Amino acid sequence: MNKPVVLVAEELSEAGLAVLGADFEVRHTDGADRSQFLPALAEVDALIVRSATQVDAEALSHAPRLRVVARAGVGLDNVDVEAATKAGVMVVNAPTSNITSAAEHTVALILASARNVAQGHGALKNGEWKRSKYTGVELDEKVVGILGLGRIGQLVAQRLAPFGVELIAYDPYLQPARAAQMGVRLVSLEEVLKQADFITVHLPKSKETIGLIGDRELHTVKPSVRIVNVARGGIVDEAALYAAIKEGRVAGAGIDVFAKEPCTDSPLFELDSVVVTPHLGASTHEAQEKAGTQVARSVKLALAGEFVPDAVNVQGGAVAEDVKPGLPLAEKLGRVFTALAGEVATRLDVEIRGEIAAHDVRVLELAALKGVFTDVVEDSVTYVNAPLLAKDRGVTVELVTSDESPDWRNVVTVRGVLADGRTVSVSGTLSGPRQITKIVEVNGFQMEIEPTEHLAFFTYADRPGIVGIVGKILGEREVNIASMQVSRDAKGGRALIALTVDSSIPAEVVDQIAQEIGAEGGRTVDLAD
Repeated sequence: MNKPVVLVAEELSEAGLAVLGADFEVRHTDGADRSQFLPALAEVDALIVRSATQVDAEALSHAPRLRVVARAGVGLDNVDVEAATKAGVMVVNAPTSNITSAAEHTVALILASARNVAQGHGALKNGEWKRSKYTGVELDEKVVGILGLGRIGQLVAQRLAPFGVELIAYDPYLQPARAAQMGVRLVSLEEVLKQADFITVHLPKSKETIGLIGDRELHTVKPSVRIVNVARGGIVDEAALYAAIKEGRVAGAGIDVFAKEPCTDSPLFELDSVVVTPHLGASTHEAQEKAGTQVARSVKLALAGEFVPDAVNVQGGAVAEDVKPGLPLAEKLGRVFTALAGEVATRLDVEIRGEIAAHDVRVLELAALKGVFTDVVEDSVTYVNAPLLAKDRGVTVELVTSDESPDWRNVVTVRGVLADGRTVSVSGTLSGPRQITKIVEVNGFQMEIEPTEHLAFFTYADRPGIVGIVGKILGEREVNIASMQVSRDAKGGRALIALTVDSSIPAEVVDQIAQEIGAEGGRTVDLAD
């Protein structure tokens, strides 16, 4: 059996390569050289890049087997996420790999700007002793304005608090109470600009944030302000910043990122009050190692068909701990649904009831869809392409949630309408301290059965002797019954018999049972991997 092929297009830490281990065939290429890179994609299942490799629509067209692109870092400027999603390719990054390094570099630039560290260093190495020229300012009792109070912004706030600063922040997506818990006062962008002695940027680069700090904004700041950007180039307008410093409207700046990189020539370099570094925010040994190991783990999960928390093009994002155990349950229910239906539904509802519904449970919808199509298509079904498969087949999918669950603490139901108007449903839950997976409903019939590798369901008219007939036929064919449950809608009405068996039941045996008990139909489910 051939191992999945992982193409490493740029340098990856040894720790990251070690995570991949012997389970994969690891190949290497120069991602910046298209003449090497594109042909190398032909047999690749996973691609790992950093920032120099452009993963665009052209590259994706050269990779028919590609299932996951992993960016060993945070930014995704070099990956066409939309094109990858259309191709059913998962895109992952390492969102927390460099947050500590970026936060520490931010503090370094704030201190370097405040105390003229780089300028004094350069002068002294040139034989000049200029103590008075490079007199700086203290951080104590200064106002620091943080633009973007996400992971890095929060770490910056934590690290600056002991300096005795007043922390204010602009973040339209954060609740003031949450900011207050961090010792930060949430204010408007205008207030940050007017009040801050130091402004540090920690926002993602987007249409809304490009040029956020431009000429108009730099006319409202204190002339003593110092501006630091370790986020993304272009959020601070470099030309406007140059003009503001030259005109004395801004005291100084610490800049690690630029609108166009690599940047080796900028008007900002002429200014003595500007400290610059060549995009070093993530450039620590620890960050590189974390990025490599994080994406390697994500690649392993993706190629195993599992949910990847760091996937950026999978709806739902990070999964709450209370939700994670429901992923295999929802996927099994999806597979059982398909086996019971015998066809693709025209409409599919994934219903989540109980305490778990208080969380973001969109990932359970994806897991159910993954299960629904696993035994339908030849290609591997993932959390990325499952919604695309539903769309391509004209299946309308809806997620339904409710905190009310009368019978179970939590219950997941996959319910679908078939082309002839029939409705098929299957529900399941996780039971007890060990979170045992159980099917608790099939087509309206209540039961409590653990979904083992081999299941069978028969619906028939309720009457005596059916259990004996089924047992006799399976015994004659040496199919061992592990468990059997009978559920009925009324005495003498319709009944459902549910079986778990130790081996697959041959199709002709299913037909024989259905014929002898007068079943409306017999369905088997094989959940073996």
